Amino acid sequence: MKSVITILFLLLATISFAQPQNFNDSEPLQITKFSDFKISMTVDSASDIESTFKLKDIKDVLNDVSEDENISFEIICNGNQISKGEKSKVSYKVKGNTNNLKPFLKTIKKIRKGAINYYKNK
Repeated sequence: MKSVITILFLLLATISFAQPQNFNDSEPLQITKFSDFKISMTVDSASDIESTFKLKDIKDVLNDVSEDENISFEIICNGNQISKGEKSKVSYKVKGNTNNLKPFLKTIKKIRKGAINYYKNK
């Protein structure tokens, strides 16, 4: 009889502790939001640009950014080494807003073309 009471007590204790906790008092879920979205790339050659930087990839990323957010894109082209171990650099940058994606993407396309021309004319 003693073992039956022990088993019943353990069963009741397990059932009572296994009930779901009250989550009403817990902290509410926090929503992550972009305030400024910036893309910056540093490249060393035209082949780096052509192989890693596709306009379609940028479009896919920007589709995940919410409306009316500031966005910017920058590409830094490393050039030849100059004095004291420093490299020359050329930088292209555009700023925009997600409400006007078409002109922003058009400018990125021009920047890509300009950066490739920089390396071809070096």
